[in-house]
Amino acid sequence: MMHNLQGIISKCTYNALTQWERLGYVANNFSNLNTKGYKSERFEQYLTEDGYLKGAIRTDFRQGSLQVTSNPYDIAIDGQGFIPVFSKTGEVAYTRDGAMKQGKDGYLVTTDGWIVGNGIKIPSNAYRFEIKPNGEVFAYEKGNPKGKKLGTIPLVVFDNPEGLDLKDMNKLVPTDESGEPRLVKKHERIVQNQIENSNVSLFGSVTDMLRLNASMLASTKMMKVIDEMYNKSINIRE
Repeated sequence: MMHNLQGIISKCTYNALTQWERLGYVANNFSNLNTKGYKSERFEQYLTEDGYLKGAIRTDFRQGSLQVTSNPYDIAIDGQGFIPVFSKTGEVAYTRDGAMKQGKDGYLVTTDGWIVGNGIKIPSNAYRFEIKPNGEVFAYEKGNPKGKKLGTIPLVVFDNPEGLDLKDMNKLVPTDESGEPRLVKKHERIVQNQIENSNVSLFGSVTDMLRLNASMLASTKMMKVIDEMYNKSINIRE
């Protein structure tokens, strides 16, 4: 009897901790509701044969809604793919966050200073620049309507994007599970003056948090009931 009660308490405790872990991912999604290009993570639960809750982390790479902006540095990927970016120390990462800017040295960079692609420098005398759907960047000077090609924003894909590892500032790095990046040579997926919103569902996140809260309360009450039964069993034996 006491052995069974100890097993139930152990399972309830473990399952409650698993629910807390899942709540952490839901809360992280909720906090990134307004993060451009963010992809929500989900904690898929399943029950093992011995009654323990387990979970697997999955990333939802469905595209977020595209928002029109007045900023020519804003770009969105309409479809699959990621933009390679490079840090000043040579690190390589990939992102769908297209909120770009012009760095101090004139290069197109991310909001935290990572260089986009192989380095695209926008001349100081250009009165406007254009990013075409295939990623080609052109600058236009006064009196020259033809424009000058500055470079191309590359686009890559992965065989298994769910295997990518999420790092700081909404950047992703490849793993053995994701495979190596493959360059998309011909495409028309890049849109200027638009930005991709997070694909987190506000109502879905709130619903998940309410369900998890109810589930954890039920687990806590169950543990309290079992603990009282366990203490009574000990008193009976004594």
